[in-house]
Amino acid sequence: MVAKKGKDLLLKLDASGAGSFTTVAGLRAKRLAFNSETVDVTDADSAGRWRELLAGSAVQRAALSGSGIFKDSASDEAIRAVFFAGDIVDWQVAIPDFGTIQGPFQITALEYGGNHDGEMTFEVALESAGLVSFAAAP
Repeated sequence: MVAKKGKDLLLKLDASGAGSFTTVAGLRAKRLAFNSETVDVTDADSAGRWRELLAGSAVQRAALSGSGIFKDSASDEAIRAVFFAGDIVDWQVAIPDFGTIQGPFQITALEYGGNHDGEMTFEVALESAGLVSFAAAP
């Protein structure tokens, strides 16, 4: 894979629940991480006392985070409303030449900041709250 522009990784929100995703922010830095917890099944008979893991039984999760500036006041309001309601809503992450990640996420952190001589910025963190799907890029 050749180098890609970070600005092309898009974070989208389905605020209405109707399946219509809208890019919500001008994110300057973004991150998507997948994790899987392991289930250790090692016992006294494990070969050479090496750890053994149980395949297919791990709890999987995805975490999204980003920082930047809001695209407009409507996107600011949409994210703020979801956070204060504690709602779990569908989000979508478009990764160029890789694919699209989509599923329910909950906002776990929302921070605002800024310097006296600059624009207001924000940081948002989301954790998966159900099945996350992947569709490969065409």
